[in-house]
Amino acid sequence: MPESRTEELSLLGRSESRLPARPEDARLETFANRSTGRAYWIHLDCPEFSSLCPVTGQPDSARIQIRYIPGDRCVETKSLKFYLAAFRNFAAFNEDAVNRILEDLNAACQPVELVVRGSFGSRGGIRLTCQAAWPADAPLAATLPWE
Repeated sequence: MPESRTEELSLLGRSESRLPARPEDARLETFANRSTGRAYWIHLDCPEFSSLCPVTGQPDSARIQIRYIPGDRCVETKSLKFYLAAFRNFAAFNEDAVNRILEDLNAACQPVELVVRGSFGSRGGIRLTCQAAWPADAPLAATLPWE
């Protein structure tokens, strides 16, 4: 296996208590995929995601699940944690937040396949789950079990 190179990562292994104020201020860091010869899924689970309703300003809470087959790069999880935390003061409809996460992750690590699912808490007695995939016609991503 190739040697691990982490010098390009600015958050991993460093104490950092200041979270970005908004997603634009966050940096999704990546590292080289050490197993490019095979397709495999990486599943990341953030059960404590929050953002703001753009109409009421009230907090929305969700479980964000990310599943991807890496290409040449993998997302570093501490930078992902900081990126997702930056949504806590970000006003967006639930569907927009899920699609924004998909777009930003796709730009950062250019995976082979990527799915982002947001399961949001009840509002008015209705729970909303939104799932976005890249590429849009990825047949396997939509059918994989998540639990």
